[in-house]
Amino acid sequence: MTYLDHAATTPLHPDAVAAMTEQFARVGNANSLHGSGRAARRVVEESREALAEAVGARPSHIVFTGGGTEADNLAVKGLYWARRAADPRRTRILAPKIEHHAVLDPLQWLVEHEGASVDWLPVDENGRVHAATLHEAISRDGGPESVALVTVMWANNEVGTVQPVHDLVAVAHAHDLPIHSDAIQALGHLPLDFSASGLDAMTITAHKAGGPIGIGALLLDRKAELTPLLHGGGQERDVRSGTLDTPAIAGFAAAVTAAVREVEHESQRLAELRDLLIDGVRQTVPDAVLSGDPDRGLEARLPGIAHFCFPGCEGDSLLLLLDAQGIECSTGSACSAGIAQPSHVLLAMGVDPELARCSLRFSLGRTSTAEDVKTLLEALPAVVDRARSAGLS
Repeated sequence: MTYLDHAATTPLHPDAVAAMTEQFARVGNANSLHGSGRAARRVVEESREALAEAVGARPSHIVFTGGGTEADNLAVKGLYWARRAADPRRTRILAPKIEHHAVLDPLQWLVEHEGASVDWLPVDENGRVHAATLHEAISRDGGPESVALVTVMWANNEVGTVQPVHDLVAVAHAHDLPIHSDAIQALGHLPLDFSASGLDAMTITAHKAGGPIGIGALLLDRKAELTPLLHGGGQERDVRSGTLDTPAIAGFAAAVTAAVREVEHESQRLAELRDLLIDGVRQTVPDAVLSGDPDRGLEARLPGIAHFCFPGCEGDSLLLLLDAQGIECSTGSACSAGIAQPSHVLLAMGVDPELARCSLRFSLGRTSTAEDVKTLLEALPAVVDRARSAGLS
């Protein structure tokens, strides 16, 4: 198997496996007062401290959740509810259409059920939101006083474009607006510093960085007002009730600590593999169209994502033909797999809908090698020819 879908999920880091295995043999609810409970609480809090150090946060910023989708929902809905409750005029939310569905779908739900309106921030042809665009959007339709929050992802999960987060934060805060960023794809690939970013809320998850599936976190500034989604035991400073998953939290912290420790070397290695892949695809399939920023620097695009459109091919056909040869990739977001429609990210970037249907995402991770890239490049030309023939028949 040649696995080129690390942006969907990536293998567990050995450090995470070791940390989780140690906890699986133990018992104890981290909210219990007896010895086993206190031992579990110690693991949770030490993991919280390690995770905070890895992402430039304070331990009190970290709210553990059941994954990235929950954390995004908690941020978007929670900030909206709190802001609207404080001032009923604040019903506008500003966001680009390139967001993951874990953000887009909660926004749509707020529109349909909670009286919200979404002002979609335009992106350029590379998929980037500019600070001037955000400033213009804040100023219209009732001005800053009508805005509940801003949400812009740190780096796009399909095409890999990195957003100018610090510039966007500066604009939002100049108008006293809270801003959230889904940083799930950036974690482990780019240097993240929550405190230095100035963000009010930031989403991360474990399984994109070598940790287990089913655990994530919302980093939340202590000054941010947020209404909880879940009510129950009052865990996580009353922001997210629910029994804490001690083994998963330990694995989360171990994986992110390792990923951040290795990020400089690994980002450079992945960027070199990505460039090898990009150059190889362009040589073997000359009319393939690279998506995202043509600048390959870390400030412009993620090191491990190469997204192409192959004119005349259906993305799903390409994916299945490659899969039949043991090469696994994606047509975009794994959460949208199987839906016969063009990528919403590419459409937001102005890509023609027909071309947008012809896309594949190749994403690299810690276990990726040059041999993986070579295997893909050897198989790809015949696969593209076969897909084009099938489309003409």
